[in-house]
Amino acid sequence: MRTLFSGAVALMLAGCASGPDFRTDFDPTADFSSYKTYGWVNDLGTDKAGYSTLITSHFKDAVGSEMQALGYEFSADNPDLLVNFSANVEESVDVRSRPGPRVGVSYGGYYGYRFGVYNTFPLYEPEVETVRYKTGTANVDVIDAARKQLIWEGLAEGRLSKDSMVNPRASISRVIAEIFKRYPTANSGD
Repeated sequence: MRTLFSGAVALMLAGCASGPDFRTDFDPTADFSSYKTYGWVNDLGTDKAGYSTLITSHFKDAVGSEMQALGYEFSADNPDLLVNFSANVEESVDVRSRPGPRVGVSYGGYYGYRFGVYNTFPLYEPEVETVRYKTGTANVDVIDAARKQLIWEGLAEGRLSKDSMVNPRASISRVIAEIFKRYPTANSGD
C-alpha cells in the first residue's frame, strides 16, 4: 500500500497548482556520447514492497521512451548505463495569518475592566488558517554501469493534485518528459 502511495507522487506532479520545480545535476567528466545502451537497476526505487508495481511499469515506459529519444538502446545484458527512479510523498502544512475583522464583544484590551470603552484600532484580529497538502518528489538517476557512478540526476518536486490520479500513465509521462528536457545531450542534436 505504501509503495502505491509513494509511487503515486509522480502521477500527481503534473497536476501541481503552480507546476513542479525541476532540478538536475550531472558529472561534468562523463562523456555522454560514449554511452550507447541502458538498462534498469536490480531494485528499482518504486518497488520497495518486493514486487513490481503498476507505477514502476508507467515509469519504465516513460523513462524508456525518453532514453530511446536520446539515442540509447535498451539492453538487459551488460548495458553502459543503469537507470533508477523513485518517488516520495510528504504531508506539508502551511499556517497562514492575515488581518480579519473583529467579531464579537471587545473587553477593552489592556483596560479590560472598562468594557467596550477602550478598543484597539484598527478593529482587526489575525485570522489563522491551516492548510494541509501533499508534496511529492520524483527522481531519476542515470548511472555509469562500469564505474558504478551516478552521472546524471533529474528531480521534480511540487504540490500534489488529486486530478492527476485519473490518468497516472499520462501524468508520469509528462513529468518524466519535462525532467529529461534537462538531460545534458537533450538539445545537442546527438
